[in-house]
Amino acid sequence: MKLYIPTLVYSESGCVKAHRKELAGLGTRAMIVTGGHSSKRNGSLADVVDALTKEKIPHVIFDEIEENPSVETVARAAKMAVKNQVDFFVGVGGGSPMDASKAISILAKNPEKIGEAQAALYGTEKLEAYPIAAVPTTSGTGSEVTPYAILTLHEKHTKKSMAHHVFPQLALVDAGYLKTISKEGLISTCVDALAHLIESYLNTNSNEYNRMYTREGLCIWGSVKDVLTRESAPNTDELEEFMHASVLAGMAISHTGTSIPHGISYPVTYELQVPHGKAVGIFLPGFLTNYENQEEVKQILRLLGFAKLADFTSYIEKILGKVDIPEELWQKDMTDILANPAKLKNYPFTLSRETLDTYYER
Repeated sequence: MKLYIPTLVYSESGCVKAHRKELAGLGTRAMIVTGGHSSKRNGSLADVVDALTKEKIPHVIFDEIEENPSVETVARAAKMAVKNQVDFFVGVGGGSPMDASKAISILAKNPEKIGEAQAALYGTEKLEAYPIAAVPTTSGTGSEVTPYAILTLHEKHTKKSMAHHVFPQLALVDAGYLKTISKEGLISTCVDALAHLIESYLNTNSNEYNRMYTREGLCIWGSVKDVLTRESAPNTDELEEFMHASVLAGMAISHTGTSIPHGISYPVTYELQVPHGKAVGIFLPGFLTNYENQEEVKQILRLLGFAKLADFTSYIEKILGKVDIPEELWQKDMTDILANPAKLKNYPFTLSRETLDTYYER
């Protein structure tokens, strides 16, 4: 059994300020990688800028990371990083900026590859990366403790994890940044973390070591799940619990990878612009219903605090609603995943088209 988490994690209020010396110790010139709005609104960007400024670390900001970042965007950011002689990166935001920072760090470290960014990021040649720090502002992706970077491939109309594995050296996790997130955004990102926990637990690569993360994460997630169904806003303690569950979920999938719900969600996100967490979440009831080892499904439900699978299904439908997937898209989605051994290897059983078809309820 293997257990390996190389990222130094601080999870506490004000951790960016408290650990700014460790942040500054990653290099001599930084690029802050973020989106255009949320990191400004929740204060995370200002905190990182202040920390670097006080430590006299020159920095540039690339704030053009879109939701589901593309290879083209990370290549453009890498050019800016090279021009400014950047030697470490700080991903600030949800999964998109943190994932993008990993890809940018590889291209910036290997500037001759920027012109062929897709081939470099998805090729077999081993490439080094500059150090990365991650400051998550959503409780979903867990990218601050995973080696994965999911990018959009426009020519293939989907999303795909780059071939290289890059762990952040430092994760600064402050649940206070969740206070400005919308209810819709909170639901989507929290469901992404839930999917990570479920798909890690029911996985070819699961073992008793990495299931320590999933069991604890499922218990925590289940203890605050009612927050997503009520009208009142979550309090600080509840936000911290969701953030803890997200970090644990990231640690879990670092060892196992994700499974079928993530694989079939990417075309739904790309073609229909459905937020990632929602696109994954709508397939969880079908995934659990058809999983061959129902004893393990019962264990998950018990950890989450659901009496039976029907209760879980009703809960997911209540918080996510329905997604109308055109039949042509759904048929192609199924064909593509069933023809891709890399997508199926984490699922412990044989998956038929008939079974997969029941994952989506018309």
